Amino acid sequence: MTLPRSALGASPPGGRHQQPGEAGSAVAPVLEAHDITVRFGGLVAVDAVSASFSPGELVGIIGPNGAGKTTFFNAISGVQVPTSGRLLTNGRDLTGKGPHRYAANGLARTFQTPRVFADLPVLANIEFGLKFAGRRPRKYWLWGDEKDVPWALRDAQSVLAVIGLSAQAAMPAGAITPSQQRLLEIGMALATRPRLLLLDEVAAGLTEAEIEEMARLIRRLRDELDLTVVWIEHAVTTLLRHVERVIVLHQGRKIADGTPREVVRNPDVIEAYLGDEMADAAVYGAADAPAEGAPA
Repeated sequence: MTLPRSALGASPPGGRHQQPGEAGSAVAPVLEAHDITVRFGGLVAVDAVSASFSPGELVGIIGPNGAGKTTFFNAISGVQVPTSGRLLTNGRDLTGKGPHRYAANGLARTFQTPRVFADLPVLANIEFGLKFAGRRPRKYWLWGDEKDVPWALRDAQSVLAVIGLSAQAAMPAGAITPSQQRLLEIGMALATRPRLLLLDEVAAGLTEAEIEEMARLIRRLRDELDLTVVWIEHAVTTLLRHVERVIVLHQGRKIADGTPREVVRNPDVIEAYLGDEMADAAVYGAADAPAEGAPA
């Protein structure tokens, strides 16, 4: 998997990315989850988890298998209706609404197993997102630019350039490699022109080098497309080098929420998930992570 280092460089200049907490950044969160609980019969998969995601944040979610990470993602993207709690996107209450309502309000997500249209060409997969979720206003059907849409997301070929799949445009999606299918699913999500991108273990099955490339792509997407990105991942040390905030789930509950440096030194996180040996490696990764409020 080789990604173009300058694929996003064609975007018009928009100034330096503003970090959460900087002066002038006091705006409404893109997504607010208030006491989200999901029960399956007697099993509590997500237990009163609250979280808020501000514009421009890059947040990681970690935790052991069965911690409730994907169920939480399903709840905050409309795939799973929460048993209780409230979900607000850009101030709008979408609790209990379908995924299409979340998409219409600027949320897009990927899944642990890439969901692509295997029989369609790679380009057609991107066009699907453009036509149905990132639909142009009527006034742009025949002419004119979409001034509120980054250059990199205005057409299918541009999106393919961003994710490094231009050479595979005519190939059936089922014929490209698994790592390329992961990139394609990210491209399909980007084609909906989201404000918040939810990524569920996009590094699964990748080599160490591919994981690092993926992480760098995710950070570039955040920086240059002004996205909020929330990323579930088991590749903890890589994630810690690229995110600015980490949420830790364990047995359905949130046990930590802070900077990478804070989280990897949290005794509850070490006991529940990292362990002493893994925590040492994670601390090393966190040492390279961006400082709170530092430029991206």
